[in-house]
Amino acid sequence: MSLYAQFAALLNGVLDELVADGALPDGLERRAVAVEPPRDASHGDLATNAAMVLAKAAGMNPRALAELIAPKLEALPQVTGVAIAGPGFINLKLAPDAWRDELRTILTEGENYGASRVGANERVNVEYVSANPTGPLHMGHCRGAVIADSLARLLEFAGFRVTKEYYVNDAGAQVETLARSVHLRYREALGDQVGEIPEGMYPGEYLVPVGAALAAEYGDRYAAAREAEWLDLFRSRAVDAMLELIRSDLALLGVHHDKFASEAELQASGAVDRALEVLRSKGLVYQGTLERPKSLGPDDEWEPVELTLFRSSQFGDDQDRPLKKADGSWTYFGSDAAYHLLKAESADHLVNIWGADHAGTVKRVQAAVRALTGGRVDLDVKLVQLVRLFRAGEPIKMSKRAGDFVTLAEVVGEVGKDVVRFMMLTRRADAPLDFDFAKVVEASKDNPVFYVQYAHARISSLKRKAADAGIDLEAMADLGLLDEEELGLVKQAAQYSRVIEAAAHAHEPHRIAFFLYELAAQFHALWNRGNDDPERRFLLENNPQLSRARLELALGIGQIVKSGLALMGVEAAEEMR
Repeated sequence: MSLYAQFAALLNGVLDELVADGALPDGLERRAVAVEPPRDASHGDLATNAAMVLAKAAGMNPRALAELIAPKLEALPQVTGVAIAGPGFINLKLAPDAWRDELRTILTEGENYGASRVGANERVNVEYVSANPTGPLHMGHCRGAVIADSLARLLEFAGFRVTKEYYVNDAGAQVETLARSVHLRYREALGDQVGEIPEGMYPGEYLVPVGAALAAEYGDRYAAAREAEWLDLFRSRAVDAMLELIRSDLALLGVHHDKFASEAELQASGAVDRALEVLRSKGLVYQGTLERPKSLGPDDEWEPVELTLFRSSQFGDDQDRPLKKADGSWTYFGSDAAYHLLKAESADHLVNIWGADHAGTVKRVQAAVRALTGGRVDLDVKLVQLVRLFRAGEPIKMSKRAGDFVTLAEVVGEVGKDVVRFMMLTRRADAPLDFDFAKVVEASKDNPVFYVQYAHARISSLKRKAADAGIDLEAMADLGLLDEEELGLVKQAAQYSRVIEAAAHAHEPHRIAFFLYELAAQFHALWNRGNDDPERRFLLENNPQLSRARLELALGIGQIVKSGLALMGVEAAEEMR
């Protein structure tokens, strides 16, 4: 258990004592009570908002409540001082041994340090990538894949049960266009001169082997046949080939889904009809017409058409939404609603990682989930902004193989999986990200990938040098030899568990990258002090005991860096090359 978790439990015990003494009402909601670092480090080591959070419900003045809590906290053996700040915040100063004990905890718990049970084994479905199965993945898909895969790892580390899902949009017009594009490549493989790929078709060279495989299997049977004779076959084969290509691209990133759900199978199973009946049974479906689109001018023709509508405006949407088109076929939204109902049947929380171009559909799908589940299941949608590719400051040209974009595989092939994954998490998902091929492999502090990896590599080199110097790596170190600045690094490291829980709750794995960069910066600063004063280096030939204590400190930091990188899907570097 981390130090922050220990003090949260101790604070909870203090509040229980106040309830038992009759000084505090029983049954107060405590979920918002926090133990965290104070905003100003000069105020102490820990701070709690307990009095501020509980005072109103308790019918008390926050400072008066703080004055009841503070003496009990000050009586704890690890606490050397307590001060009440402002209207009721409580700041605590801890004995140095509290931080030395925390370093022991980091080293003892190893890869489990920072793991949490905050998820309480609740089920989370994380749906991501879900790109149309019409070609290889590009860097926009890459960013969403990394963010979501890292989020899934983070949620599991925080105690949730996670299902990673890909929704295959294989029921729309785009897959019929794909089938026709493959038919062109099929004819081309048979020797036909197909010329330039027509406008609206998929021009990428990735379809050439698909057409060639069909030509090898069927010869010229479908070369001059009517479309109705080959469309279903070519669509099925093309989608299968594209999904195989997509799985291969994702594997380059270390991304693997637990489930691939088919839109076509969803519709064929009757799931959309079932979702419609659930909404209808709740009085949330009616026959009506939509308002005239605001995008139309006064002279534009428009005729209202009666549609099957869902009362999504009752659940926070801007307007009601059609579930069926005028011809009786399902709308995309109708299928989406049914798909989310299906996911919700085996989940407590739904998370969708979508491209920013899907922003307009967020409210309606969230409305559908609330309506279909009666609010039992929540849906969080994270919108991922574009990745802009540069080479030494110049925009990257498009890919010949893909037809109109740079592929994920091309980028991973050039700079490696770990660089790509780390860089995708160096900005919030909703902020655009610039990816410069020159800068992401640069050996400098300005390159967060290098800077964090270099910290781990330095720590790994310390362990090797200590072994070469004959320092007993198994001996118990005297952590009392660590100075205040060195214990300051432990204080930073100890926040890892807090970052894990906060990032998991917010569904923001980029917080791990930010934390690791700050931790690496503090470690490098501690390392660099030895450049000016040799006696402050981590390993000292004439002082094996101090060397052992500093090595323990470094190994603890290295363990957290390795753990955080693993949540990001990045291997920790043992040495820099």
